[in-house]
Amino acid sequence: MTTKKRSWQTLRSELKYENPWIRVEEHSVIDPSGDPGIYGTVNFKNRAVAVLALDPDEHIFLVGQHRYTLNEYSWELPMGGAPAEETPLAAARRELREETGISAVQWREVMRLHTSNCVTDELGIVYLATELTFGDATPDPTEDLDVLRLPLADAIDWVMTGRITDAISVAGILRLHADRESADHSLRD
Repeated sequence: MTTKKRSWQTLRSELKYENPWIRVEEHSVIDPSGDPGIYGTVNFKNRAVAVLALDPDEHIFLVGQHRYTLNEYSWELPMGGAPAEETPLAAARRELREETGISAVQWREVMRLHTSNCVTDELGIVYLATELTFGDATPDPTEDLDVLRLPLADAIDWVMTGRITDAISVAGILRLHADRESADHSLRD
């Protein structure tokens, strides 16, 4: 038996806060049960782009930094924001070069995801970058980054033990692992 699901109805939206990166709105709504309510949303002005920079030895590169919102040090994939006027791939190339000094010849989008889609519209795009060359990093003045080359197997362990918790990094690393496992399985068949 299937029943028709009701959707949310927006009666009014009000801007509560805005800065160069986000816009916070409060919405007067009718919820799916038919009751009135409020809903808050965080709308991102950039798309998040992350890079799985993979070398021939099956190592990836992570950046470590203190994250203000968590008041914690975080290991994650090189990533940043892609404004509307920049393609996600161009932003991924830029972020990888700025944060790590790495450039890549081959690029492939491996996934798109939404983070915390109950309150935000953030879109994350993860790229695989291979055929790497190395140079000097030029991070933004507000970034104090450490760069780490880590075997993919260790990165998976860091995800599974909670040492890597950034959602886009977790998803990207597990996706790369799944792709590698699938390819290995196909070769054995």
